[in-house]
Amino acid sequence: MKKLFESQPLAVLATQNGTAPYVSLVAFAANEKLTYLLFSTTRTTRKYSNLLANPAVSLLIDNRKNTIEDFRDAMAVTALGKVEPIENFERSIMEKIYLMKHPYLTDFLKSPTTAFLKIRIKKYIVVTRFQHVVEVSV
Repeated sequence: MKKLFESQPLAVLATQNGTAPYVSLVAFAANEKLTYLLFSTTRTTRKYSNLLANPAVSLLIDNRKNTIEDFRDAMAVTALGKVEPIENFERSIMEKIYLMKHPYLTDFLKSPTTAFLKIRIKKYIVVTRFQHVVEVSV
């Protein structure tokens, strides 16, 4: 999983507003132990308002190439957890992790209109070879 997370810059974040799921692409990064996934978003987005209403999320990270070989070779990981604010004491460490992977997002991350968040992971669901499923509790 760690290799997959390092190789993929984007993931699909699923939030819920009470009536329907909502998905969006986010730039993400993982801490060393894969207990947290980090992302940022503008505070005026639908995903952010959904997160305020319901912090339970899932995040899909995959390496598909949209070819027939994906049925054999692709790996997809669904991360299940809850979004939490990043506390002041940990922000500089989390920012370093995030910006090492996404240095081009420095200005965005520093903007007062941007929320920088972490997902505390409860479980990963790993799918390989199209149907081989393994659950990993964190």
